[in-house]
Amino acid sequence: MSVDIASDLKDALRASKKGFIAAGFFSFFINILMLTAPLYMLQVYDRVVAARSFDTLVYLTVIMVGMFTIMGLLEWIRSRILVRVGNQLDNALSPRIYTAMFEQGIRQPEKRNAQPLADLTAVRQFMTGNGLFAFFDAPWMPIYIGLLFIFHSAFGWFAICAGIILLIVAIINEKVTRKPITEAGSENIQAQNLANNNINNTEVLHAMGMLPNILKRWSSKHQEVLSKQTIASDKAGVFANLSKILRMMFQSLILGLGAFFVIQNEMSAGMMIAGSILMGRALAPLDLLIGTWAGFNGARTAYSRLNKLLIDIPSNQRKMSLPNPEGALMIENVHAIPPGAKAAALKGVNFSIQPGMHVGIVGPSAAGKSTLSRIILGLWPVANGVVRLDGADINHYNRDELGPNLGYLPQDIELFDGSISENIARFGPVDAIKVVVAAKKAGVHEMILELPNGYDTRIGGNAGALSGGQRQRIGLARALYGTPKLLVLDEPNSNLDDQGEMALVNTMQTLKREGVTVIVVSHRPSILRNIDQLLVLKDGMMQMFGNRDDVMQALAQQKQQAAS
Repeated sequence: MSVDIASDLKDALRASKKGFIAAGFFSFFINILMLTAPLYMLQVYDRVVAARSFDTLVYLTVIMVGMFTIMGLLEWIRSRILVRVGNQLDNALSPRIYTAMFEQGIRQPEKRNAQPLADLTAVRQFMTGNGLFAFFDAPWMPIYIGLLFIFHSAFGWFAICAGIILLIVAIINEKVTRKPITEAGSENIQAQNLANNNINNTEVLHAMGMLPNILKRWSSKHQEVLSKQTIASDKAGVFANLSKILRMMFQSLILGLGAFFVIQNEMSAGMMIAGSILMGRALAPLDLLIGTWAGFNGARTAYSRLNKLLIDIPSNQRKMSLPNPEGALMIENVHAIPPGAKAAALKGVNFSIQPGMHVGIVGPSAAGKSTLSRIILGLWPVANGVVRLDGADINHYNRDELGPNLGYLPQDIELFDGSISENIARFGPVDAIKVVVAAKKAGVHEMILELPNGYDTRIGGNAGALSGGQRQRIGLARALYGTPKLLVLDEPNSNLDDQGEMALVNTMQTLKREGVTVIVVSHRPSILRNIDQLLVLKDGMMQMFGNRDDVMQALAQQKQQAAS
């Protein structure tokens, strides 16, 4: 199983195999054309200069210009191929990563961030950058060195020794820089997450004068990032400069070595110049690899994080489609531990609800009410037991098919960047009639019409200038959009004024007539007056469940006994 999961990234790379093969094909001709410069120098020094032939010089120059023009064209084509391979990889993986990113946000709330998309960008950018060219050109090193052996064996052995030295520099560079680069990347992610969390609470920070203290906290984390990045960059810079200096020195030394052999009449001046150029070309991939090692390390770290994400969050297999539910709910011996917690928030909860019933859930803080809401919707997994909707385990539904049959109004209302109509329509195709019907059911139609652009009013993630009550009522309209058969309302009147609460009561009555099953979590008795059944939770356990009046009477008796 793990092998199949771990191959998600590899499968995407395999799907791009033709692009890599095409890039390698063009690299073959590019590297052959790289011989143009040394061969031109060889002919100029050994034939043109010696024969003093102007015509030969012209012909050779025209051929040289033509070869470099073709090489430039091939380089451009290779670059375009790799850009499209990167785009293909992005298109293949981004939906999967985007879905896994949100699934991870549900399972591990502390890891809610968009870093996986940034990691995908890092991998794609490395694939389309110069660093990858080093891997295509490296296999040609033996060929260039072989040509140096043809010129003179000393040239070949000198190039091998130079290559080994640069290879050692590359290995040391990897050992020395990998850890600080990885640590700097990790610290940077934490600093970005901290800044994002702070930005989401700008009003609180500004109102209570917390910004200087928060700035100090962020600055401390940011300084750690800068410190680790400085260490990594300093170390990488040492080896990049060392590699560059060594390569230039080796090219000069081989030129001097060639001059010695020219003096000894063991080679020509053209071979001396061509040998220097050839060795520079042979060592170029190593030099480029060292210079782009930081980018390679970053891409490798990003690849590892993506692979771990896709292993931890496997893709959901499509299940056989089930009939749309009617709203019958069964909770069977459910134990649940919230993500990131160690203790169970629900312990052995059992009850069932018939379609069209309205049930209230009450209890003190930390009783497990919100956890039960998320369990009912299938957002959080159960440690034991099962949640059944119309007899089927809720996890046996395809989420995209189940979603339209569910409505959810959480405590913290999040509206998204877009128009009010798009938010109500859940960002699917906007059916104007359904949008208005949902808004009227939620009692928010008239309020929306009073906004500057009505249903086309644009709102941001924080709902712009909308009040808490307006956000809550638009969120209720979103929950009512379409034909949901099960509605979960978590503190639906927490931000409502008297008018909004009256509208909510009317909404509940409308839903009752339509036969919609409704679960309401609330502390306010006004919204609980018209419900059918009442569930009382305490310390994650079910204390009472039954007819609302009977449960309310029993609770009143408990209070009287406690008072006496």
